[in-house]
Amino acid sequence: MLNHKAGGTDRRPGPRRFPRSGYCGRGCHHPHLHCLVPAGGLALDHSRWVTTRRRGFFLPVRVLSRMFRGKLLAFLKLSYRRNELCFTSKLAELSTPRAFHSLLGTLLRTEWVVYSKPPFGGPEHVLKYLARYTHRVAISNGRLLSLDNGQVRFRWRDSRHNNRSSAMKLDAVEFIRRFLLHVLPSGFVKIRHFGLLANRNRRQALALCRLHLCTTAPDPGSLLTEQQKSALSRSCPQCKCGTLHIVARLSTVEPPSPSLAIRCASFDSS
Repeated sequence: MLNHKAGGTDRRPGPRRFPRSGYCGRGCHHPHLHCLVPAGGLALDHSRWVTTRRRGFFLPVRVLSRMFRGKLLAFLKLSYRRNELCFTSKLAELSTPRAFHSLLGTLLRTEWVVYSKPPFGGPEHVLKYLARYTHRVAISNGRLLSLDNGQVRFRWRDSRHNNRSSAMKLDAVEFIRRFLLHVLPSGFVKIRHFGLLANRNRRQALALCRLHLCTTAPDPGSLLTEQQKSALSRSCPQCKCGTLHIVARLSTVEPPSPSLAIRCASFDSS
């Protein structure tokens, strides 16, 4: 598998030009996209596996860059014609056709960055690496230091100075504004599957791929750490058998509702 990163903010490609995190350490908006692309694919008649002709890469990087740029700008044009775009605040001037198409023309003349490389450590390592992006929030609780007088103080990592850890203080409203920049708009999802992994034909396509590549399906349990395995099979601390299920978390401030008390009393963990 290949790990493709795509973005439009840096014209100098290379591994040092891409932050390690999809979230800017200071909470600013920093979108970027990860794609997993197989180094080959099924033939049109599904009779064989077609491997890449280029050593180590399925698609030329510059072709991929321009294809990504063209597709995204085409969708923007279509959304503009359907009046599906909303321009507010500083973007209000882009609501006029002349300003909007002028911006698209500028973006079309800009070389978009697509940095592509083989996976480091194998496919398992790539999946674990991407899981840290797809199953996290903009800032973890461990980075929050204090909240005093409407000021939020948090820790961030300065990648420009050898990843030095520093503290920053922001007004609570500004902190929340930056946090909400990382909430996906309605209709967007964190993970999309295409091609071989599309939901409609995933099982059949993967079975054909394994048949042509003479491989077998891996054991999902082999990808889990011992801590993850114990979390999946945690037992009741009282009877030591069965599987523990969390029904609710009780607060010391508010008493539980009568319905919740009945549920907890009648629940059998075994």
